[in-house]
Amino acid sequence: MKFPRRTFVHLAAGAVALPAAPHVARAQAYPSRQPVRIVVGFPPGGATDIMARLMGDWLTERLGQQFLIENKPGASGNIGIEIVAKAPPDGYTLLTVVTPVAINPALFTNLPFDFMRDIAPVIYLARLAYVVVVNPSVPAATLPELIAYAKANPGKINYGSAGAGTPQNITCELFKMMSGVNLVHVPYKGGAPAVADLVAGHVQVIFAPVSEAIPHIKAGKLRALAVTPAKRLDVFPDVPSVGEFLPGYEATGFAGIGVPKATPAAIIDMLNKELNAGLTDPKIKARIEELGGTVVGGTPAEFEKIISDATEKWAKVIKFAGIKAE
Repeated sequence: MKFPRRTFVHLAAGAVALPAAPHVARAQAYPSRQPVRIVVGFPPGGATDIMARLMGDWLTERLGQQFLIENKPGASGNIGIEIVAKAPPDGYTLLTVVTPVAINPALFTNLPFDFMRDIAPVIYLARLAYVVVVNPSVPAATLPELIAYAKANPGKINYGSAGAGTPQNITCELFKMMSGVNLVHVPYKGGAPAVADLVAGHVQVIFAPVSEAIPHIKAGKLRALAVTPAKRLDVFPDVPSVGEFLPGYEATGFAGIGVPKATPAAIIDMLNKELNAGLTDPKIKARIEELGGTVVGGTPAEFEKIISDATEKWAKVIKFAGIKAE
């Protein structure tokens, strides 16, 4: 029996398409419902929250389902991590992964989760920087002058932070270790009140997140002496890095996305691909840079190594400085 040529072409095309159909169906199955939640373990309005909203809006537009931010602040981000660690590994609960996940294991005992065991990294969104800022009353226009002033006045200069074990705390403790200065730690319940007291002159120096310090630097209320990454920042091209005066000093944070560990690889790969695409968007990139971040991107494995290396590094600083959780 002979088939008409047109019928044969249709049958052949259908035969070729059949093996691919299940794959297409699987790819289209996620996300098939809404909302997908992105858990942020910190209050609304900070750099972490803003980045999460940027990427959530991007994913909503690209994947056709709502990605909503759910703020679960408390315990240095541990509350949010626990929620995601215990969530179904179906791609409908994401975690904003930030620097405290690499600090907390050395600070807290008996955590109800193990981050490296329970959370799968998806993407390293941005490298975060800190800037060494002083009240204008401090007689130091450069970092070497601050070091000299501190050594001439041991134990008389206070530095503020958002609390014991926060990035502001450990980045300054690393500076103390490497420079040999004696600064007194004054912990606050959050970065905003710490910076407010620095502006008021109640403390003299803070290793502040760029996003928190920029407005005050521009207004002339704070003086920027150095930035903590190995290289200078585009937002502060005239401000040197700490490493230019203390060779080997480097302190950066990170912001990324994670999911429960058993989440299917296909979902992780899809999210990684879409988020990498979002990081190339000029508006998203510019906003992240305004927040003091440097866009990174890359693979889940690369982000996992960043987290692992940071966990090892900060554990050493925490032990050396004797930092205890509040």
